[in-house]
Amino acid sequence: MIGIVDYGVGNIQAFLTLFKRLGLEARRANTPDMLAGATRLVLPGVGHFDHAMKRLNDSGLRTKLERMVLEAQVPVIGVCVGMQMLADGSDEGSMPGLGWVPGRVRAFASHPASADLPMPHMGWNDLHASPTSKLFGRGFDAAPQFYFLHSYYFDAQDKNDVAATAHYGMDFDAVVSRGQVHGVQCHPEKSHHWGVQLLKNFAEL
Repeated sequence: MIGIVDYGVGNIQAFLTLFKRLGLEARRANTPDMLAGATRLVLPGVGHFDHAMKRLNDSGLRTKLERMVLEAQVPVIGVCVGMQMLADGSDEGSMPGLGWVPGRVRAFASHPASADLPMPHMGWNDLHASPTSKLFGRGFDAAPQFYFLHSYYFDAQDKNDVAATAHYGMDFDAVVSRGQVHGVQCHPEKSHHWGVQLLKNFAEL
């Protein structure tokens, strides 16, 4: 069963619909008890980093998630701000992140190569995946396209954790994978067959 973490931030229904389309059981989980039995976890997120972290901390779900991910090694994928929450922190706010993938979230506006570009980075963009990435191991051509909507990007401390990059003025870490912890800056639920395939691959890890 795939647990979609519902802490009041993110489009839960889109993921439930997508997994149903794949014939996979998925459940909205807004209490620790509803996460019980999940063999995969999806952590969605939109909006401001600090707001998302506060909502997660206040939801009562964080302790259960940490036990499942860090102790039981349940695979998890963070999406959009959910990916950014995996980092140690963000230049967008002051609250610490989950720290599951070492790194920091930075503003495109702070990088000389992207500072003058329109913000947010919005629309379709190519992903350039690592040949060793299990998320992209099946069903993808050389440069799949995914939908993005963000002004901040994940800057992984260990570049071995980078599973795919994209380009917006400069190359940025668009997908990270560290052990069974994964994060995607793009929106797979809005990315048509590429997004379906990515989440299918995640569910089959």
